[in-house]
Amino acid sequence: MKKILFSILAWMIVASVNIAWADDIKLGPGDVLKISVYGNPDLSVDARVNDTGMISYPLVGSVEVGGLSPSAAEKKIAGLLENGGFIKKPQVNIMVSVMESQQVSVLGQVNKPGRYPIEAKRRLTDVLAMAGGVNPEAGDTVTLLRNNNGKTERETIDLLDIMHSSDNAKNPQLVPGDTVYVDRAPRFYIYGEVQRPGAYRVERDMNVVQALSVGGGLSIRGTENGIRIKRRDDSGETKVISAHLEDKVRPDDVIYVKESLF
Repeated sequence: MKKILFSILAWMIVASVNIAWADDIKLGPGDVLKISVYGNPDLSVDARVNDTGMISYPLVGSVEVGGLSPSAAEKKIAGLLENGGFIKKPQVNIMVSVMESQQVSVLGQVNKPGRYPIEAKRRLTDVLAMAGGVNPEAGDTVTLLRNNNGKTERETIDLLDIMHSSDNAKNPQLVPGDTVYVDRAPRFYIYGEVQRPGAYRVERDMNVVQALSVGGGLSIRGTENGIRIKRRDDSGETKVISAHLEDKVRPDDVIYVKESLF
């Protein structure tokens, strides 16, 4: 199942980071704008949007562009230049060289964690593809953190549900400021009379028989009778329970296979 997930994410088209901003993208603090006016090279400047959404531009001074699309900012600057009597019918062009305000953070078990621009409408899988896809340590779930009116909202998303469904509602659209954290896959531990003792990934709906198989099967001295699991309960207390072969394995279970007496 995990191999299928890796293949699908690797197949997805990685969005280009070249500047090709959609008109519904709004400018914000930290963005760097390349502004030019046709026929007026002296008015070609690089301007950074400050924390209050303002830039400083020759002749007209401070201009509030925060919350405007690039095309709306072009019209606003052109209007200020014309109304101020500086240029007749100016043709203003704005290229966004750095879109600092329109980024999401991708952390955890991905191949290239970092911050990524969302220059258009992007869904969760688009951004994971931009981060190089999930790595082999990744689990099946992603935690999405979003700031909503000063409060942090947390949502757990099942990647396999996204891959197996055509319902886009399960593949949320991201907004600037979101943080995506790809969780590490849960582990179980197996030791005693098995071929390959160690820590292994808990697959969905895994049972004890499957866990034994992952551990290479029983050693020549191992027995299926008397398998024990050390498991932490909801209160944090560790208990030892007798395991049956069809019992489900839980994250952080420690499975011990006893030696046969015969």
